[in-house]
Amino acid sequence: MDHSIDYRPSFALLTVSLDEGESLRSEAGAMVSYSDGIDIETNAKGGLFGSLKRSVLGGESFFQNTFSARQAGEISLAPPLPGDIVHHGLADETLYVQSGSYLASDPALDLDTSFGGAKTFFGSEGLFLLKLTGTGDSFLSSYGAIHEVELDDGERYTVDTGHIVAFDETTDFSVERVGGLKSTLFSGEGLVCTFTGPGTVWTQSRSMDSFLSWLIPKLPTNNSA
Repeated sequence: MDHSIDYRPSFALLTVSLDEGESLRSEAGAMVSYSDGIDIETNAKGGLFGSLKRSVLGGESFFQNTFSARQAGEISLAPPLPGDIVHHGLADETLYVQSGSYLASDPALDLDTSFGGAKTFFGSEGLFLLKLTGTGDSFLSSYGAIHEVELDDGERYTVDTGHIVAFDETTDFSVERVGGLKSTLFSGEGLVCTFTGPGTVWTQSRSMDSFLSWLIPKLPTNNSA
């Protein structure tokens, strides 16, 4: 379906304008508001197995919502963490999205979980990445600010594994240590992912792992005698 979406991301709020007959698929719990004439349908996209795989292995919600416009209207969405929202249109291509960064997309796009092999396991980001394939609009969210990096053929760019949002299928990547063993253990940087172009990489300025490492020691504990 020929799908046209206007989006106005502001303070991590995404407002999408839908014409009559258009639809938008989003993560469960992302909806903030919608106008009259917008219908919502909640389902397990891809059936039971597909939804379990996406939820358990990809870190996304089991159920997803599809908003369909009986008449022109708008739907507002927001991610759970404070940060940015970026729009990326796919044209018969594939985009790999880190767990938790998928917000919404054109229902025409196929959303699946892709096995990433040991390189994502050792990157502490899980064995699976979400895989968006096809033609249509996608909306990604971040924890903190999003930075988009365009890589030429053969150009290399290194990112801390906790700061990856998404990357093109055309981009090759490998996970490695920061420097030697001493740097890995004591630099506070851990493991990094080195991308090789051509393609686009999206990064985020904040890391959930770093935030939790700072927060957890400050939480009160129940020390009973």
